[in-house]
Amino acid sequence: MIPELANIEDPIARRKIGRYLDCLDEWAGTINLTAARSRREAFETLVHPILGGERYLTADVIDIGSGNGSPALVLASLRPDCRFTLLEPRAKRWAFLRQAIREMEIENATVRRERSDEYRGAAGTTATMRAVGLNPEALRPLLESGGQVLVFGGPALPGAEHMTLPSGSSLQRVCFT
Repeated sequence: MIPELANIEDPIARRKIGRYLDCLDEWAGTINLTAARSRREAFETLVHPILGGERYLTADVIDIGSGNGSPALVLASLRPDCRFTLLEPRAKRWAFLRQAIREMEIENATVRRERSDEYRGAAGTTATMRAVGLNPEALRPLLESGGQVLVFGGPALPGAEHMTLPSGSSLQRVCFT
C-alpha cells in the first residue's frame, strides 16, 4: 500500500482510490492513460494533487475530458453525496472509465461518450477539468445559473480565484452568475 493513502481519513474512499490505482495499473498495457510508471507515481500525479479539492464541490458535477479518471473518480470517491457525470469522447478511455467505476464500486458516477460541446444532459452546479485546454467560459452552457468551474492545475486563468490545495497544487475557480 502507498503510505500516503493512509492519510485519506474515510476508509471507504481510501479503498475506492486504491482500486482506482489498481485499474490504472491493469489498463496501462492496453491504453496510454498516464506517463506514471508506478503505482506511487500514479498516486503522486493523479490523486495527491486533487486531495482537498472535494470541499469546493456542489451537488451535480460534470467532469470534462475525463480520460484517466482524474479528478472525477478521486472526487467521486471522496464525495458520495455529489453526483458525477464524466464526459469522455475517446472509446478506449470511455471503456476504462466504465470499468473503473464498476471496480471501484462508485454509485454516484456515470460516464458518457461525448464531448462537452455535444452534451445535452442535465445541467450541473460544478464543472471540473484537468489538463484540458478549454476556456471555462465555454462550459457555461453546461451549468445551472450560479455554477462554477474548477480547474485543477494548468496555466493561470484571467479572473479566476486561485487556491492552493494541501498538496501544494493549484486549483482555479471561475464562478458564473
